[in-house]
Formats: sequence, structure tokens, C-alpha cells
Amino acid sequence: MAQEKNIKTWKTDMTLLALVLLLVVFGLVMLFSTSEYNGRVRFHDSAYYFKKQLFATALGLLAMYVVSQMDYHFFVKLAPAAYLLAMVLSTAVLLFGQEINGSKRWLNLGPLSFQPSEFAKAAVILFLAWQIGRTKKSTTGFWFMCRTMLTLLPIVGLVGSNNLSTAIIILGIGVILIFISNPKYAQFIGLGAAGISFVAVFLAAESYRLERIAIWRNPEKYEKGFQTIQGLYAIGSGGLFGRGLGSSLQKLGFVPEAQNDMIFSIICEELGLVGASVLIIIFGLLLWRLCVIALHSRDLPGTLICAGIMGHMAIQVILNIAVVTNTIPNTGITLPFISYGGTSVVFLLGEMGLALSVSNHNQQISAYDRE
Repeated sequence: MAQEKNIKTWKTDMTLLALVLLLVVFGLVMLFSTSEYNGRVRFHDSAYYFKKQLFATALGLLAMYVVSQMDYHFFVKLAPAAYLLAMVLSTAVLLFGQEINGSKRWLNLGPLSFQPSEFAKAAVILFLAWQIGRTKKSTTGFWFMCRTMLTLLPIVGLVGSNNLSTAIIILGIGVILIFISNPKYAQFIGLGAAGISFVAVFLAAESYRLERIAIWRNPEKYEKGFQTIQGLYAIGSGGLFGRGLGSSLQKLGFVPEAQNDMIFSIICEELGLVGASVLIIIFGLLLWRLCVIALHSRDLPGTLICAGIMGHMAIQVILNIAVVTNTIPNTGITLPFISYGGTSVVFLLGEMGLALSVSNHNQQISAYDRE
């Protein structure tokens, strides 16, 4: 009888769902506005990018629904296999990947292209939830921190060889989950120093990464600083309320590939400081909701999954906005749910499905406790 009542009291976290759908709709509207010119010039179809993103979003929403209806413990059990698959796919990119704009990050699957680094982020979150959750000994020792980070080095090395930004995100997710599971803070000084050293080695390994730092310091001096300068022009010309939706001038070929990493600059130009601030607030509310679900989780894997998703979202939003405003060097990070990218939106919505699954499970357990 109690079980029957549990099913009746089970319901979706409407706050999280509403925030996700709001971001998805906002992203589609801004993507159409931003990509209209590029689509018309390149493909003679102003809705070219929009239609591809809409298709990917539909797949992502379907994935979110399916995942949210399943027990997240099922995905935690599959985490080791998912992690191994992520390494295999990342290796395949190095050997057989398609190179676009100087970066080899895509695998061709017939008519579709797939970016394994997006799958790697989700796989790492699940793998760390599985690994830390099954730790029999204390999670407070320095060896625990080192052991957990060492398990990430293979995927970080594979992804970072051609996609440093994603490698940084994966490392950030690892640090956040270790921090949550370890109550001692002093040990993170050593971990932070090791992380900074690791990033410094990656920066020095390729000359183009050092060049990006030089461009960041003085974009006017370099031809490749054109995108950064035009993005700043877009932000500055938007003013408080913007030029109006669809009225951007910088998207007319001045900001290259405006629908990708630099879409936030077009948002600032068309919707102004007010529109950009509203978007940031929505992201903040989404992070808050993920934090609430993590805090109310009844087991460690559920907490770690939501915290990992929250960390992934926070790192990516902060880095993207920092790049667009030239606060940090260009890293090629997309803005979640907003930038063009089918693989990205599918796996982001899949992660939201995991968070909804954790929330659903929490409510189910609460109903059982009341019985």
C-alpha cells in the first residue's frame, strides 16, 4: 500500500524543469537571431543553424525525459563502462577525427558529426560519483585526493591534447567533487598547485596556446584578435537595453562564427545589459536549484551527480562570459544551452535528466518516510 502511495506522490521538479526549458527557448531564439546572416550567406537558408539546433534540442529533450524517468543508480553502475568508452572515443578523435578551424574534435557518424568531449564530461561526473561512492576507506586523506585525480589523468590527457578548455572543465569537475567529499580544506592548496602546474605544462606544450595569451594581453596587435575586438564592440554598443532583438550589426560578418562561442556578445548588443543580466540570473537560479537537489539527496552518488552537473554548468558559463569580455584568453568554450552545438545541447539536457532523476528519487523516499 505504501508503495502505491509513493507512485502517486512522485512528481517532477517543476522549478528545475521550468528553468531548463526557459534556457532552451531563449537559446533557440537567440541562435536564430545570431545565425540568420551566416546561414543565408553560406547555405542560402537563414534558418540553417536554427533547424539543426532545433533537431538536436528535440533529441536532447527526449533524452532528458527518458533519463529522468529512470533510477540514476542504473547510470552510476554503468559509469566505468562509460568512462572507458569516453577514452576510446577520445582516442578515435586523435586518429580519425575531422579537423574544423584547426581543431580536431569531431567524429563523423554518417551524415552526423559527434563531439566525444561532450560525452566525456557526463561520463566523468558519473564515474567520479561511482568511484567516490564506493570508497570503503576515509575520503579525508591526501592519498584519496591523489588517487581520484590520477584516475582522471588519462581522459584529461586525451581530451586536452586537442581541446584544452574541456580538459580544464573535467579537472574542475574533479576538484569540486573531491572538495565536496573531503571535509579538510588545507589539502586543496597542494591540489590547486598541482592543477596550475598541469595547466601550465599544457599551455607551454603548443605554441598556439601561448599565442592566445599574447592576443589576450594585446588583441589590437594581432590579426587573430579581430574576433575579440569585434565582440567587445558588440557588448559596448548594446548599452543598457540593446539595439533590439534581431538588430545586431556585429553579427553581419564582423564577429566570426557569432553563433558559437561569441553568442553572448550578440546577446549584449541586441538585449543590452538588462537582457544579459537576466540570462545570468537564470543561470544562477539553475545552479541554485541543482545545489538544493544535491543537498537533499539521500545518498552520496546522488549528491555527487548533482554537484558535478552544477560544477560543469558553473565553470562553463563563467569561462565563456570571461572569454567574451576578454577577462581571460580565448579558450573556445560554448555557452550552455545558448551556443550552437548539437552534441553539447543533447548531453547537457541528458545531465538535466540525471538531476531530475535524483530529485524524483528524493521525493519518492520522502513519501515513503511519511508512511
